[in-house]
Amino acid sequence: MNELWVNGVRHALEVDQTTPLLWVLRDHLNLTGTKYGCGMAVCGACTVHVDGAPTRSCVTPLAAVAGKAVTTIEGLSADASHPVQQAWVEHDVPQCGYCQSGQIMAAAALLAENPAPTDADIDAAMTNICRCGTYLRIRSGIHRAAELAREA
Repeated sequence: MNELWVNGVRHALEVDQTTPLLWVLRDHLNLTGTKYGCGMAVCGACTVHVDGAPTRSCVTPLAAVAGKAVTTIEGLSADASHPVQQAWVEHDVPQCGYCQSGQIMAAAALLAENPAPTDADIDAAMTNICRCGTYLRIRSGIHRAAELAREA
């Protein structure tokens, strides 16, 4: 039996320890906001937070998150009130939207670490791939989320 803490809730699961966290979230906990993209930790569509750090869940085995807090897009805020989520809507950041849960999780982790990032900071931290090329809107969304967080 594996114990997993996701979005503040304890889950006891009978899942092989080598199973990637992504599949535990999607297939065993029905948390489908985290997306499968490349399966090689390159694209970032599967980004979640593990103890606050952005983590590519497609290559993170269940054993690696034992005793750690996992936060998914569903757990970022119950009502989409997180500053990054608000800014994403305000700036109409997504185009197709497939990568956006990973983008949002990466942006939230960046802002938790650096509440006033420069363009260079954003470019360095945001390594997730957006096939639609919404990078300029992502950057403006992050700047707006930083403003919203300061105003709160």
